[in-house]
Amino acid sequence: MHFVAALDQVPGMKCILGLQENIVTGMADGYYRIARKPACTLLHCGPGLANGMANLHNARRARSGIINIVGDQATFHRPFDAPLTADTDSMARTVSQWVQTSTRSDELGRDASMAVRAAKTYPGQIATLIVPADISWEEAAVVSEPIAPAPPPATDFNVIEVAANILRNNNNVLILLAGTGLSTQAQLLAWQIANATGAAVLADYVIPSIARGRGRMQLERVPYSNTSAIKTLERYEHIILVNAKAPVGFFGYPGMPSRQYSARAQVHVLTRADQDPILALQELAKILDAPAIDIPDPGPRPLPSKGSPTAEKLAQTVAALMPEHAIISDESISYGRDFYRFTHAAPPHDWLHLAGGAIGDGMPVATGAAIGAGKQRRVINIQADGSAMYSLQSLWTQAREKLPVTTIILNNSKYNILIGEYENVGAAPGATAMSMLDIGNPNLSWVKLANGMGVEAAKATTLEQCADLMQNSFKNTGPFLIELMI
Repeated sequence: MHFVAALDQVPGMKCILGLQENIVTGMADGYYRIARKPACTLLHCGPGLANGMANLHNARRARSGIINIVGDQATFHRPFDAPLTADTDSMARTVSQWVQTSTRSDELGRDASMAVRAAKTYPGQIATLIVPADISWEEAAVVSEPIAPAPPPATDFNVIEVAANILRNNNNVLILLAGTGLSTQAQLLAWQIANATGAAVLADYVIPSIARGRGRMQLERVPYSNTSAIKTLERYEHIILVNAKAPVGFFGYPGMPSRQYSARAQVHVLTRADQDPILALQELAKILDAPAIDIPDPGPRPLPSKGSPTAEKLAQTVAALMPEHAIISDESISYGRDFYRFTHAAPPHDWLHLAGGAIGDGMPVATGAAIGAGKQRRVINIQADGSAMYSLQSLWTQAREKLPVTTIILNNSKYNILIGEYENVGAAPGATAMSMLDIGNPNLSWVKLANGMGVEAAKATTLEQCADLMQNSFKNTGPFLIELMI
């Protein structure tokens, strides 16, 4: 409560209210992915942190910088085991790279500066500062100055030389990009290297964000499906990782390998996730004498599609209509796995993905991204209906803040991804098992749910209707929801 009261006493903090902690942590993740600077969450005691942990898990996988301030029982009250007492420190460590519990008011300023430093450590970290109530309310005379984070560790020149030799002397080489290796500049360098050496370039499947559209590489991701991923990667004898991990399956499946690349493939790390890939790629291009060359034009922009919705037609319609420099927050789950093929010729934009696999991040990330862009860029949230139910309170914050977010709910009234997982693990679902994946009994009305949160909404059953609603929403400054029946 003293932290909240201080918001009126100390200028400079922009305050955004979320109606549930998982909304708040997801917003902080989306904010960082666009603004590239940390946001601060305020979470109430251990259970409040617990409510926000799923999207903190996603944010940690996305390597977003977030500062969590978590309240705790007053130090003298903790031994009495009051109802909200929890092992907050242990919970925080599962989703944080830095955790500190303040024990003295005079040290709280230093602890806060250390939390900011940790969150700003390249490429971003989750920092959680736990503050007992009495440490917050007691007077303190010490004010700490900001502490600059350490620069990212440089890539060893020998590692770059090894990569250059592999690219010079081998066929069937894959450059796999992830993290900050998917920025516009990193893509241009990767394209120059690939063009000079004949190497292939792919994006990892698990990525927080990627620069896409005209002027960027026409990249595809490693497929989600283990079978498809193994088939895609089987021909590569060398894989050079740029801020990526060697590809593995999302889950283990009976009779299938965990690694998605060939057993004969050699894996080489050019840059780790905590290293800046630009200098390494620049040096690699220099060693290879890779000439500067523009990324190929993807061809004409597609026209909006017509008729009944399909994944291909929706992707083409989004590519046809999105404003320049739009932000896509994609939690389309199984429906959107092939979107990339049909959106390369869209205007330049940023595409944000579910990086940690814990569903329910699409709507909060879209909300935080709109704030991170200063409300100056249109955010399009392509959102599966089942996942949306985890975090639909995001709509209320979008309405409260008048954020330029267009949400397209993909309403198929089922957890479609899990139907595929039955087959993948060799399970034989019966009527009861299938009913557990059915969210159409009773049907969810997303128009009514959105209206109840203060967001305008309409239903579309054709791509023409969806296109009209999208275009109209882009003309307005506030949020709008389209319930697309698929």
